[in-house]
Amino acid sequence: MKTIGNIFLTWRKGKGEPRFVIGIIRRSLSAGVSFSYDKKGLLDAKKMGFSMYEGFPDLDKTYSENVIEIFSQRLMRSERNDIKDFYDFWLIDDKYKKDDYYMLAHTQGILPTDNYEFLADFNPGKDLEFITEIAGLSKTNLPVDTLEVGDKLTYKKEMPENVHDKFAVKVFKDDLFLGHIKIIHNRVFTKTKTPLSITVHHIEKNGKLSRVFLGVKTKHT
Repeated sequence: MKTIGNIFLTWRKGKGEPRFVIGIIRRSLSAGVSFSYDKKGLLDAKKMGFSMYEGFPDLDKTYSENVIEIFSQRLMRSERNDIKDFYDFWLIDDKYKKDDYYMLAHTQGILPTDNYEFLADFNPGKDLEFITEIAGLSKTNLPVDTLEVGDKLTYKKEMPENVHDKFAVKVFKDDLFLGHIKIIHNRVFTKTKTPLSITVHHIEKNGKLSRVFLGVKTKHT
């Protein structure tokens, strides 16, 4: 898939805490899939209590064996009864269901038991379509009736005013600021020359908007 670049392994201490890029997963035709830690992100994450990702104990090594096999353990198994709902939620292309790199990139390897996310650096393309999430909802503290599934949202690139992330992208409903596109996922908004469309894909509520998933795709005219 040309729309998938590197996958960045991120970690955060808990909900509402900042995400740190702690590693990079790369795939090439010649070398296969490799993994190495990101030194800067690792240093920042360690200050918050991170140690290492299980299966990759050497923080200075570039791993090239069994990388995707280890990370693919986070993927839902195809024999589960609810697998179709899983595929539908993440907009999985049938052609790539057995491609673990693709599946990891598109489902983000999210588990309810830890705070890791696998965020792909997507590339622009006419077939680009992926699910992301609004970051910063714990700060904007929006009422539950702010959004509905299917709502069309707009975005604005924040650079260069955001010194923390030069790729920062704000998300709005009309003039209401909702939050930001997740780190790494926001990069494609800078790289693309074609406008992208954002639609509310799924909402989780707990007295307020707790999670808002977005469908992002290339806007066709």
